[in-house]
Amino acid sequence: MALHRGDDLDDDFMPDETIALSEDEGFGSLVGDPDDIGKLLSADEEEDPESGALQKQTLEEKKRKRREKEKERKAKKRRLAEAKESDDTSSVAVQTPAVLSEYLSAMQAKTFTRMSAIELQDKQIPESSIVDTTAWTGSRNLETLVDFIVQAVPSLHTRLSQRTKSCGAPTLLFLTGAALRVADVTRVLRNKTLQGDKGSGVAKLFAKHVKLEEHVKYLKGTKVGSAVGTPSRVGKLLCDTDAFSVSALTHIMLDVSHQDAKKRSLLDIPETRDEVFKTVLAAPQVLEGLKTGKIRLVLF
Repeated sequence: MALHRGDDLDDDFMPDETIALSEDEGFGSLVGDPDDIGKLLSADEEEDPESGALQKQTLEEKKRKRREKEKERKAKKRRLAEAKESDDTSSVAVQTPAVLSEYLSAMQAKTFTRMSAIELQDKQIPESSIVDTTAWTGSRNLETLVDFIVQAVPSLHTRLSQRTKSCGAPTLLFLTGAALRVADVTRVLRNKTLQGDKGSGVAKLFAKHVKLEEHVKYLKGTKVGSAVGTPSRVGKLLCDTDAFSVSALTHIMLDVSHQDAKKRSLLDIPETRDEVFKTVLAAPQVLEGLKTGKIRLVLF
């Protein structure tokens, strides 16, 4: 039996030069210099600080513009829905003071359920203190609020165009049911037609995101011609603090034409109705002003 030594290659075998690479030439040429590879990898990861900051600023600006457009779109949608609602619904606010007086008495009775008829009379708002706005034949929504005040309540328009003398003492108190509505009404009341060159600012009074103490501090240090708020927050300011003064108050406007998603007005919702009659209109200084005629009630 023949013994084989060495490898099994034929004596005349010659390696193919295209694949028989040496260790130094073959592997090194495929992989490359480790330092060069590190540079290539790090080149994509490195970022110019100025370029990065610019990109971030541009992105934030785009987000801000999108938020503003979305906010305006929602506000426009609300205005259109309100205008349609005003056309479709006959508001109680269009009635005569005599009818409105009966309506308010009926709403008060729903709030003060345990009071007798005689006790309710002490809290009733005199018919003479309700402004007659029957001459106004237009819609009652935010699109027409400025014209409504100018034409239907001219004495209020005159007062709003005058400079306020004391802090926290508005001429107009506008009561509405929700914080979002407060913001919308505030924007309308800042109209130059109402304020003229001397008119004072408009206070937004609602509990969402704002503590009572913050409103107290604001009113004590700010002259405002109008105050727009929810009954809950306004009631607390009137009854629990001395920040809201009625010394210059001539008109209280109830936002009864506006309806929420469930088709309920300010006085249809039990919670807001109770707050209107218990904490705002029944506040001693307000009720006295209504009974003497110093403060007039407007149903919008």
